[in-house]
Amino acid sequence: MAISEKPFASCTLKSVDKQFRTRRTEQLPSLTDWLNRPAEISNFEREALMRFQRGLNFNVHDWNEHELDTHFIGPIFALIDFSTLAFNHFSQRDIEATVDGMVASSYREPEQPFFVFQDYKLNLDSDDCPAHVDPAGQCLAAMLAGQMLNPSPDLPVYGCNVMGSLWQFMTLEDRQYATSPGYSATSDDLFDVVRILKTLKQIVAERVAAVNP
Repeated sequence: MAISEKPFASCTLKSVDKQFRTRRTEQLPSLTDWLNRPAEISNFEREALMRFQRGLNFNVHDWNEHELDTHFIGPIFALIDFSTLAFNHFSQRDIEATVDGMVASSYREPEQPFFVFQDYKLNLDSDDCPAHVDPAGQCLAAMLAGQMLNPSPDLPVYGCNVMGSLWQFMTLEDRQYATSPGYSATSDDLFDVVRILKTLKQIVAERVAAVNP
């Protein structure tokens, strides 16, 4: 499966479905479990998130992708802290092609990707947004590449794509994938976004522990 022969930026759900015979389904157990797991958000984290959100509200229509990542997305991942000796959060690393971000086993170089992340600053209905841009398609392609590198391909791969302030979570099982509703980071949905990312850390820890007891 030559994911690397097709740039992620040109991938759409339609093109990925056609080339790799993936199929969208309304629900997958992995996504349902992920979205509904509980996680506690401390008062310190809430205060930090409200500060990040104020910056997003003020700048979301003007930030470019790098600024969105630097001032909002990056601080959220840093707050959750995926950095351990068993797994880490990597950015702009190659798996079969360059992925915006991923959580993978190991802590110096990504080995087995569990979660991939794609972000795009502009809104889909913006006049400046190229018609071919499909963050969900780019994310799915990266998830397929990660699935190839997983020694247990029957286990789900997790993903997230961000379009401006809107976050959408995905899981891939074999050739079936499911997507969550959109979560707006400019509303109280932000706390759900962080809860879901914190439970992702739990899931990854469980996966790594199962492989390396």
